[in-house]
Amino acid sequence: MTTIAGQASLEKSLTKSEKKKVIFLICSVLLFSVMNGTMFMIAVPDIALTFSLAPSQVSWVVTGYIVIYAIGALMYGKLADIYPLRTLLTIGLSFFVSGSILGFFAPSFGVVILARVIQAAGASSIVALVFIVPTRYFQEERGKVLGIVSSTMAFASGIGPVIGGFIAGVLNWQFLFLISALVIFAIPFFWIWMPEEKKKEGKVDIFGAGLIAFAVASLMLFITVVNWWFLVSSIGFFGLFAARTRTSENPFIRPDLFRNRPFRTTILAGFFAIMTMFGMMLMLPLMLNEVNHLNTLHIGLTIFPAAMAAAFTGRIAGVLTDKRGSKQVVIIAFVLMVTGFFLLSTFVGSPAWVIGLVVIISYIAFPFIQTGTATLISTSLPKNEIGVGMGIYNLFNFMSGAIGGAVIGKILDYESGVLLNPLSFAQDHAIMYSNVFIGLLLLTVVNGFCFYLTLRNSTV
Repeated sequence: MTTIAGQASLEKSLTKSEKKKVIFLICSVLLFSVMNGTMFMIAVPDIALTFSLAPSQVSWVVTGYIVIYAIGALMYGKLADIYPLRTLLTIGLSFFVSGSILGFFAPSFGVVILARVIQAAGASSIVALVFIVPTRYFQEERGKVLGIVSSTMAFASGIGPVIGGFIAGVLNWQFLFLISALVIFAIPFFWIWMPEEKKKEGKVDIFGAGLIAFAVASLMLFITVVNWWFLVSSIGFFGLFAARTRTSENPFIRPDLFRNRPFRTTILAGFFAIMTMFGMMLMLPLMLNEVNHLNTLHIGLTIFPAAMAAAFTGRIAGVLTDKRGSKQVVIIAFVLMVTGFFLLSTFVGSPAWVIGLVVIISYIAFPFIQTGTATLISTSLPKNEIGVGMGIYNLFNFMSGAIGGAVIGKILDYESGVLLNPLSFAQDHAIMYSNVFIGLLLLTVVNGFCFYLTLRNSTV
């Protein structure tokens, strides 16, 4: 395929068939990347049993992965502003496959952790770069393709626990690594189907990258293990990074990036929206287990229809983004979230099939919020900063998910006899679940109101 300098020319050079191949390719590897995270959450108890580990020890299978995943998303996003996407994806997929093979043959828990870290170093390239592909190759259909990408993420999030529980139950948890290793077959197709690009001008501030990496790692560790020394370390590294940014001729992240109001507003709105969504996704399995007394398999089957509904509506979110604008799609997402949280709060304690139907509305909001905010980010930044902008966007999403999970997990340790929703069916400890959903609803209302007021006169 011929090398073409301009993104608009590059898009026009792709035939309809070639565009379909690129979309299929990026969604295929994204499916494995997202599933890899959700499958192992189900397998944590089996890993603990295999190596006779305490919960605090085995949790590093998930914690270590999340920390490296968040850092990698930022790093690959920055590199994408300079280096060709297919080169970065090839490197990332190679790490992902190497970690998967190592994990399958891991003789000890230490090697399992190492394998997960290597996996994350590769898998983070997928989620970071896949969101950049629509902005670079599909300018005229950006919203539609981002909708398909968001649908794939929703589908993978829903099917991951089901597949993970089945494989770990029928075979062994180590076979989950083998499933992830299948992405090796995608690498040649990136060189056959992806457009050829040249390296762009620019340098990466390696020292600045290291400082922000340590700052983010410390912050993520503080969020997940709540050790205050990590917070102190994070503040220190962020301070050093800020100083480096002011003195470097080519900073890793340009300070004026956050002076861009649409970018800043969208990052914050997305942060709180994803925090509430991940909080809901964390609560559902806990609620279905504690209140409805379902096992892991039945929990997965209860949530699965909602994940499928989100997967099918992602394309609608993309089409609406192209036709009506990304701001309206984000507002629709907030309306869906408020409706879904209210219904969940109301029907806590109802039969599982009722919860399975009600949660569909909340899950549908996921592709809408992701498609709308990702499109806003890509349209509010100059082309040479879209990569690092999307990297920051993904980083904030991962941090918000970790914060949401940590905060809600702590809140659910308490009991409450006061029911905030007078229409709710909740009783006993289910009251706390109902109240937390009301809390998510109120946070979403405030978030949506601030988003609307800030960007109502914006032309983005």
